[in-house]
Order: sequence, then C-alpha cells, then structure tokens
Amino acid sequence: MSSSSSSMLHVLTHPLVRHKLAFLRQHDTPIAVFRASVRELSLLLAYETLEALPLRDATVLLPDGTQAAVERMDEAQICFVPILRAGCGLLDGMLDLVPSASVGHVGMQRHHVTLEAEEYYFKVPDHIHQKCCIVLDPMLATGNSADAAITRLKQAGAKNIIFACLIAAPEGVALLQKIHPDVRIITCSLDEKLDEKGYIVPGLGDAGDRFFGTD
Repeated sequence: MSSSSSSMLHVLTHPLVRHKLAFLRQHDTPIAVFRASVRELSLLLAYETLEALPLRDATVLLPDGTQAAVERMDEAQICFVPILRAGCGLLDGMLDLVPSASVGHVGMQRHHVTLEAEEYYFKVPDHIHQKCCIVLDPMLATGNSADAAITRLKQAGAKNIIFACLIAAPEGVALLQKIHPDVRIITCSLDEKLDEKGYIVPGLGDAGDRFFGTD
C-alpha cells in the first residue's frame, strides 16, 4: 500500500484511502455510509499497522496429505485498545483481520475548556507487557487524549505501543513524538492544523457523534 513515512510517523497515501476519506469529510454523508467508510478504512489501516509484526514458523497439512512450512502471526500477542468512545468505530475492521486479538478499553473525555484529557475507565488484559498494543482513535487532534491513554498503558506495563488514527493534526503528532518518541503513529491523513477550539482543519467534524448518530 502506498504511503509516506518519516521516522515514527507513517501516513497512508493509497488512492482507496483518499477516496474513502472523502466520504467522511463530506458533511451530509448518511450515517450508514459514514460507518461503512470508517470500517473500510480501519481494514486498510490495520493492514498497514500490522505490517511490522513478527511471524512464527509453523507446519500445515495440505489437501494432498503432504506437509508444508508456513508462517503465522501470533494473534494472542496483539491487543487493540480503542479510546472510548470514538475509537470503537475502528475496532470491528481491525478484528475482521485479527479475530483472536484481545481488546482493552481506555475511557477518555476532553475537557471543553482546558482541552485536557480526563480518564473515566481503564481495562486491559493481563500480561499487557507481553502484547503489542494498538491504540485506536479516529482523530489525533491536540494529542492530549492519546498521550493520556498511552501513558496509562505504559503505567500498566505495556512496552510495545502503536497509535492508529484516521486523521491527525501536526500539533498532536508533535506532542506524541515529544512525549512518546517510542510510539509509532500510523494515520490515513496528516491534516493542516487545529483551529482555535482544538478541532482538526479540514477534519471531518466530531467522528464519535457522526459514527454513533449523536450529532
């Protein structure tokens, strides 16, 4: 899949990604199309996000009765961690590709005045230090929620963390790269900037409200 990378930032540039993003950006996209587009983009995002994960050798029995050497991904070592609630929109597509992965949840809400992230829920699997944690959120705006979620995961013992989102603002990317230089960021689009209210420009509105029909 075509993409552009610089150190720990990876931006997808495939025509399918840009095509699907157009549906999300359009203000009057019906909720069913919006949800379908998010799911389709999450599949493309998962494909790229999982590209660097290691494989293990295995042997399978072929239809003709002979054996063949193959490679398998250890799905049990993958943990998807959506940031509630909008991050759940990316989860189904990820699980379509890796159905045996574990799932954790981090509940974060942004204070409307300070824009700081406030945690209200945290639950992750045991032995999180042994898993590759892929944090999911449609948007990386100020970076405060992503920073808080990643910090909380590290406190729980996570050592291998990737952050995956649909769109990102340069300000959020800069914050994560400063505080968490070990965390790779994978996104479908690096947008222009944040506005005075902390929303991404051009963005796509409130992803959670549009996905869940609460706008």
